[in-house]
Amino acid sequence: METPAKKNGFVPIVNTFFDDFLSKDLTDWSGKNFSSLGGNLPSVNLKETDKKIEVELAAPGLKKEDFKIEIDNNMLSISSEKKEEKEENRKKDNYYRKEFNYQSFNRAFSLPDYADENNVSANYKDGILHVEIAKKEGTTNKIAKTITVK
Repeated sequence: METPAKKNGFVPIVNTFFDDFLSKDLTDWSGKNFSSLGGNLPSVNLKETDKKIEVELAAPGLKKEDFKIEIDNNMLSISSEKKEEKEENRKKDNYYRKEFNYQSFNRAFSLPDYADENNVSANYKDGILHVEIAKKEGTTNKIAKTITVK
């Protein structure tokens, strides 16, 4: 909270939450945290071993039935859509409340040619979705090459 400031000898002016909120440009998303604006894009860890490719996606609060996982043309797509509605009605108090919530996301990843699209498993535990894609037998990974910037 800012300290009060006098302006031309009049009553001190204090920035309130309401004034601060109205002064924000809601169309300017630069430099802002996407999640603070109500969006939610889950964090992902990618890991590759000799035998498989592992994807860990942080999505707490969901159920395993909320996920849709697809592989098409070497593209892994993980998405979720969840709708909730709560309704409360008390006639004796003349009270009515209805709230709804909608969450969705879609993350997509290009898979290498040596990923075995027919050998994929997934499980959801403790808010983390684990997806494992086996590598095709007899394929070798391309060796990473370091490029020097001149």
